[in-house]
Amino acid sequence: MPRFALVVALLTALSACTSTPPPAAAPPSSSAPPVEEKRVHLSIGDSYATGFAPGGKGTSFAQIVAETSGLELVNLACDGATSADLATRPACGADAGGKTQLDAAVETLKGRKVGLVTIVIGGNDLTPCAIAQDPVDCATRTVAGIQTNVAGALAELREAAPDVKIVGLTYPDVFLGAWVNPSIPGGKNLARLSVTMFQDFNTRIAAQYDRFGAKFADVTNATGGYGDLTELTQDPKYGQIPGPVAKVCALTYFCDRTDVHPTPAGHRAIADAVTAASR
Repeated sequence: MPRFALVVALLTALSACTSTPPPAAAPPSSSAPPVEEKRVHLSIGDSYATGFAPGGKGTSFAQIVAETSGLELVNLACDGATSADLATRPACGADAGGKTQLDAAVETLKGRKVGLVTIVIGGNDLTPCAIAQDPVDCATRTVAGIQTNVAGALAELREAAPDVKIVGLTYPDVFLGAWVNPSIPGGKNLARLSVTMFQDFNTRIAAQYDRFGAKFADVTNATGGYGDLTELTQDPKYGQIPGPVAKVCALTYFCDRTDVHPTPAGHRAIADAVTAASR
């Protein structure tokens, strides 16, 4: 081999021996990426949130809202709860942990990613007023206590989570159903009085939610309340009756069973009102 060719061959071989080898590929990771925690719909309140019905519990508005919003439902509500019970009686449901609804709610707000809080309370406070000698006076006095209890609950919830979305809601004016319910003496008069009762209740409770930057779903309006009782419609069961009465008969069990709870259609209407208010 010529001398020059030999030198070139030696230099090439030397370069190959001293060059840096390519880095080895990193082994694939054996751990899966962490699963993001699902956001929560936190529900507190009474039997409207639990789905109680005459034939047994069904799907409540709270379940519907959680499912349609893609949230995990943490439901602390209890059948029969009053506004005072939020801070004094043990919560219900699998997530209660022996705490009151309010304490369990605060714990959830501090430990979970909560996307929505709903509160439905006060109906059980007002129920005795339906048979009081002066229902309007009874309701006026009772609502003052509900206002105080709701404000106290909202203050604690806001302290735990200042920016969480809160929706408070009211109820259908079930007492409109007294118009056609034969078990209630003077039912038409109670139905007429109930319009004023619910207007006062909703105005005063809505103001409390507004004070704490919360939304308010006027379920009374969404389920036919405040309507003109002189405008009649043909109901398949009761004949010619006021339109608002016919609507509350379709959305609650009050007209034929004297039960204040919503029908499945009623829960759907309430869920729609809550969803609209939460936007």
